[in-house]
Amino acid sequence: QVIDLLGWTVLVVPDVEADDVLGTLAVMGREQGLKTVISSGDKDLAQLVNDDVLLMDTMNGKRRDVAGVQTEFGVSPAQMLDFQTLMGDAIDNVPGVNKVGPKTAAKWLAEYGTLANIIANHDKIKGAVGEHLKAALDWLPKGQELLKIKIDCELAEHIPGLPKLDALSTRAPQSAELRDFYTEYGFKGLAAKVGGNAKVASTAKTTASSKPSTAAQLATADMFAEAEAPVSIVAAGPTTYETIDTWASFDAWLAIINAAELTALDTETTSLNNMQAQIVGLSICVAVGKAAYIPLAHDYPDTPVQLPRDEVLAKLKPWLEDASKPKLGANVKYDSHSFANHGILVQGWQHDVMLQSYVLEVHRPHGLESLAKRHIGREGLSYEALCGKGVNQISISQVSIAPVTQYACEDVDFTLEVHQQLWPRLQADEKLRAIYELEIASSATLLKIERHGIAIDADSLRAQSNELGGKLLALEETAYALAGRPFNLSSPKQLGEILFGAVPEGLGLPVVKKTSTGAPSTDEEVLEKLAEDYPLPAALLNYRSLAKLKGTYTDKLPLLINPKTGRVHTNYAQAVAVTGRLSSNEPNLQNIPIRTAEGRRVREAFVARPGYLLASADYSQIELRIMAHLSGDEALIEAFTSGQDVHRATAAEVFGLQPEAVSSEQRRYAKVINFGLIYGMSAYGLAKNLAISPADAKAYIDRYFARYPGVKRYMDDTKALAKEQGFVETVFGRRLYLPEINS
Repeated sequence: QVIDLLGWTVLVVPDVEADDVLGTLAVMGREQGLKTVISSGDKDLAQLVNDDVLLMDTMNGKRRDVAGVQTEFGVSPAQMLDFQTLMGDAIDNVPGVNKVGPKTAAKWLAEYGTLANIIANHDKIKGAVGEHLKAALDWLPKGQELLKIKIDCELAEHIPGLPKLDALSTRAPQSAELRDFYTEYGFKGLAAKVGGNAKVASTAKTTASSKPSTAAQLATADMFAEAEAPVSIVAAGPTTYETIDTWASFDAWLAIINAAELTALDTETTSLNNMQAQIVGLSICVAVGKAAYIPLAHDYPDTPVQLPRDEVLAKLKPWLEDASKPKLGANVKYDSHSFANHGILVQGWQHDVMLQSYVLEVHRPHGLESLAKRHIGREGLSYEALCGKGVNQISISQVSIAPVTQYACEDVDFTLEVHQQLWPRLQADEKLRAIYELEIASSATLLKIERHGIAIDADSLRAQSNELGGKLLALEETAYALAGRPFNLSSPKQLGEILFGAVPEGLGLPVVKKTSTGAPSTDEEVLEKLAEDYPLPAALLNYRSLAKLKGTYTDKLPLLINPKTGRVHTNYAQAVAVTGRLSSNEPNLQNIPIRTAEGRRVREAFVARPGYLLASADYSQIELRIMAHLSGDEALIEAFTSGQDVHRATAAEVFGLQPEAVSSEQRRYAKVINFGLIYGMSAYGLAKNLAISPADAKAYIDRYFARYPGVKRYMDDTKALAKEQGFVETVFGRRLYLPEINS
């Protein structure tokens, strides 16, 4: 229904394979002097490829022209049918020659040319594979017949006016009906686009269409740039997207951005790693709907002429490093890294829509795709549509320039339009604007920290890895002895059989909890509970702890040393934690263990370069001081202003003692209470933490709040305010939204 409303002809031919219809249409098109692009991931269609027929696999961006087929499969398109016949096709249940894969099939065809010649010369192919070929001789002609795409289907009754193909031409979309369709099924972004005209422009060509865009359509222009017939390229909305591939267009755009009040800027790179990303191209936008992409390092076959990257960056450097030239981005810290990898230190970043979103709506996603849908009702090409996903994903440098122009220009176009929606909201709230300005300033500082990195003693970590390996082997032997037999310590299934199986095969331990499938759980919480009474769970916990330390730190950290700097460079993500805290990743340097001797040794491997020292600084009881300030509780404030040991003071209040009479155990209890209650610890949690009864824990909590009524009042008021307004604030005004609080 929707394809018809878009103006595309839907061709249905009963009792005929779709591949055969495609094959017949491709031949008809060639006979009429048309260039044909088949958009499909089915490699069988490579049989149809020739100088006028191209296969574009939009799932992974593969461009299968004559040279592309030869490169990918090792055979020409004319040999593809024979190639497939030799290998067989499991999906279509067509057997080939047993044990013959693509290498062998390509080798035979290179030597003999065709399947018929291979069959005629089968006695020359020796060994086991020759015997397999001999066994398949009777079947191969039938297999070839089954796999061959037909090119002579009878289509006259389905396509009026044949042999002309005019009946398949696209029609104008039915905008009103499309809008109703999209609205009915909840496609808000698509509904917002309906009726917009669009174009993608370049210095080489300018074309326009109102058809829906796909990666294959966009790629078409680049594939058949020399075709006599015009090629349609499309984009959403009234947009002009230009590919900058001449110095004349570059100079024109350089003048535009030098005069612009604000320029949205984005990079396309080879890697997501901050220190390794190399620029493939960059996009700029100065007004909504007006953007350009400069391809600099695309490397797919038959890449059109691109401006030299070093020369372009050199000409852009004065503008990039000029703090008086305002710039806008989405995750500008990453783009700054990309430019820094080419020796350019970007100045003038005034805005970052990712951080704007993080300050305004910390509980929502902050990626540009999500922001565009949410705030401006626009959707564009996704990275996966260009490059594929998973193991089949390719680098953006391997994608043809036309679709990347669309993708990259959409990024900066959307960034500018989202900024126009979010920035006024920040300007209207003095507190939130101050938080945003703090985030922008922090981004610049974090960039310096990340690029500086930190040195580690790789030799020390390798030595620790060897020691941990020895300890793990010893723990394995201990676990085997306690279990009565060897087993895989990392297998929940085998571990469950050992721990909970009936004696004598298992140990018959009590089941603490079950998984969603009903099997006894062996997670850390279960093992900790069982370890109180049984030696094997205790040994397993020790094993898991050391294995994690070895795999996450002592083995991995030396491998993450940047070869150029000799240091480890983490990434501090600003827009992740809803509390406003930073998140360290690749590698995570925030959670290195400190409670065990082995963990402390890992920390010792972080070293200062000669002539420098590493200094560690911490606030004294910062959370409790903040609680005293926020709550205004007189007793808690008095404990700090008079210089008391606040945990001892709390113990004295809770246990009704003079401070000097408080024991170390009572002080420890008070410390757990002090820190636990301000983070919402329940009586059950406190009981578990202190190994006391829930009744005793509740009594401690009641006494605590009786002695610190201001803390209780503040916590109750905060919960009530959160339910009323849907968010809470820090003293600086940072908001944490809690939309689920009233569910």
